Amino acid sequence: MSSTLYGAPVDLTHAITADSIAIGFIKNDSGEFSFQAPGNLISEIQKLFGIDLEDELSFFSPTGKDAEIFEIPVSAQNAQTDRLYLTSLGDASTPALRIAATAIARKVRGKKVSVYSACAIKSHDIREHAISLTLGAYLWSLKSGKPADVPIFYVATEKKETVDVAITISKAIARARNMAHTPSNIKTPAWMATQAKEFAKGNDLKVRVLAGKELKDFGGLRAVGNSSPNPGPRFIEVSYSPRSKKASYGALPHVVLVGKGITFDTGGINLKRPYDLMIPMKSDMAGAAAILATLTALEELQPHVRVTALMMCAENAISGTAQRPSDVISHYGGTTVEVIDTDAEGRLVLADGLAYADLHLDPDYLVDIATLTGSATVGLGRQYAAMYTRDEKLAQQLSKAGEKSGDRVWHMPLIDDYKVALVSDIADFNHNAKKGAFSAGSVTAALFLEHFAGNRRWVHLDIAGTGRSEVDAGENPKGGTGFGVRLLTEWIMNLS
Repeated sequence: MSSTLYGAPVDLTHAITADSIAIGFIKNDSGEFSFQAPGNLISEIQKLFGIDLEDELSFFSPTGKDAEIFEIPVSAQNAQTDRLYLTSLGDASTPALRIAATAIARKVRGKKVSVYSACAIKSHDIREHAISLTLGAYLWSLKSGKPADVPIFYVATEKKETVDVAITISKAIARARNMAHTPSNIKTPAWMATQAKEFAKGNDLKVRVLAGKELKDFGGLRAVGNSSPNPGPRFIEVSYSPRSKKASYGALPHVVLVGKGITFDTGGINLKRPYDLMIPMKSDMAGAAAILATLTALEELQPHVRVTALMMCAENAISGTAQRPSDVISHYGGTTVEVIDTDAEGRLVLADGLAYADLHLDPDYLVDIATLTGSATVGLGRQYAAMYTRDEKLAQQLSKAGEKSGDRVWHMPLIDDYKVALVSDIADFNHNAKKGAFSAGSVTAALFLEHFAGNRRWVHLDIAGTGRSEVDAGENPKGGTGFGVRLLTEWIMNLS
């Protein structure tokens, strides 16, 4: 459940129609505090409510650290506002303004109140602050009874289009989060296909779904997904092209996004142990959710780029038809692979998608995104996704887009010496590297996927750490984070 977001003019008349007003403060090099807001809001607020904000702030003995927030009750005739949120902006950088937004959002999450935030001044900061307000206030629940209330945020700006973009991106992230949080007794591969069709209604997104016998060439997808008692695996292709006819269709750069869509992961025959590792596996389709949600944002933003999303959806269950360690499968395009560990299923479905894209879609850029390996989390934690590519220019583009959007990535090495770990005696490759080989599971997984991307400008994003959160704090709820939507949207918009 996402909060409502609007842009609002920078003036006191609009500010005092909200239940609360958030204004930011910063600490200068000499240790003194000052308030930051667009226009003359600070002086007008002090005059209307008859307060001295610096005196009020000093009462709390502030430190100026990120996420510091103080609440002051106020009243004035003809003003709906009954409290002010004095919010630390840290070093006033874009990341600090995101943190300030989440502090404000956490104050009002689940409440039917309105907040007028005047913390950001620069256009990009306003956009990022606005997005983080909605992320911090996000809730998701299937509890019976009355739904939780949601706050309304007004962001002070004279550029309505800045907040319009924030609204589009926020809605897309909420869609990705909603899909990730949906329990797997509801969220089957067929349900994922239905979501894609629902999102495409009323716009120009095109959806194609393959199932059953239509998947005969997708050996990885079938090997993983045919074990499920739920409706079987789905190959979901969603396509975006701009409505503008300024350039010929073929002249537009073509981006293909491939997303891991494992709607639940038991580990298969190689069952996850201990069992509590299985509990968060309803979000193992976060990569597929991210690319679908990204296309819904692009459809509103209309970049001059063609984008195709391939959602590789399956449930990795246990049954009499489950794949076994030592099985050999034939992927799309004919490459044979020896299965070593059925709990390394994500790369099997991604391989089919990458090979399909290489053989049929002629992408200028080929990007896969997946909650793939625990190794990526061990190496980078939950603040950065692991990025693999041999294209330095492309890596720099995505790193820059990550820093700008807040979905940060770290360029990791593709170490050719490690390829020996993927050798199989009976097939073209084994898919999971020899046990303990090089202790670099994220790297060897990327090396495996690289083969299926051909000679394309390819990037692999391992979001095992960033795609879901173990705690409910800051921008992220416990569970699916929607990571990748901001990153991919920012990068693709810059390609147009």
